[in-house]
Amino acid sequence: MTDTHIHETPPDGAAADWTVPQDWGRYTAEEHAIWDLLFARQSALLPGRASQAWLNGLDVLRLSRPGIPDFDELSDRLMKLTGWRVVAVPGLVPDAVFFDHLANRRFVAGNFIRSRDQLDYLQEPDVFHDVFGHVPMLADPVFADYIHAYGQGGLRSLGYGALHKLARLYWYTVEFGLVREGGDLRIYGSGIVSSHGESRFALDSDSPNRIAFDLERVMRTEYRIDDYQQSYFVIDSFDQLLTMTTATDFAPLYARLDGLPDIAPAAILPEDRVITTGSQAWAWGRAAG
Repeated sequence: MTDTHIHETPPDGAAADWTVPQDWGRYTAEEHAIWDLLFARQSALLPGRASQAWLNGLDVLRLSRPGIPDFDELSDRLMKLTGWRVVAVPGLVPDAVFFDHLANRRFVAGNFIRSRDQLDYLQEPDVFHDVFGHVPMLADPVFADYIHAYGQGGLRSLGYGALHKLARLYWYTVEFGLVREGGDLRIYGSGIVSSHGESRFALDSDSPNRIAFDLERVMRTEYRIDDYQQSYFVIDSFDQLLTMTTATDFAPLYARLDGLPDIAPAAILPEDRVITTGSQAWAWGRAAG
């Protein structure tokens, strides 16, 4: 991956908040075809694996229509459901910008798509990861409120020097979270639902740990950006996430976490409520798909 979509300052054509026109008409037939290919193989795999909330969002937002979605049309539908919009950005944005968008119910999505040689692994989020992975969950009112509250909390975290702690909460919920549904585990994290390999690995492999969600535990736990996760955290419901976010006073939590050591991704603590203890047999360090 080149650094085309990583910038120090807003690139030419971007507003001060880093947004750019999606310019839907500029996408090539090949780019639409890549979306359709990714969509077809993931949407066939996810029934029975993805959370019902995610599947409902995929349906109600009409994401099954061919081609990369038009953000204006998508935002119109999403706004009527939960008050969110999807805005295009040229790549990764600074943390303060990201949190400000979330706090104002704007979800930032990359306006580019991966190439065919990157179908199975992309380190930088593209339009497929951002829209297919994230946006269906924003159609769920409870989860949409959670992301809104997370954005507000993110802005406050910048004043405490605690961004890396709060980033772990996002990683292990929004990106790589599992939820109990009807006695089974289901995927809702966008990093899993948009990955052909990890959408199977997260539920089927005996390698990773699966641990009941605990806020402090999650915020102490390091994570991998280069491979499948060594541990997944399981929530009981999306109401649990929302209540936890809105009811917790994070200032004393950040202070307490400052005095505690970080936890390795594969570690299991005596106090953990373990759902499955992983074998850690996966050959960690190779690119995940």
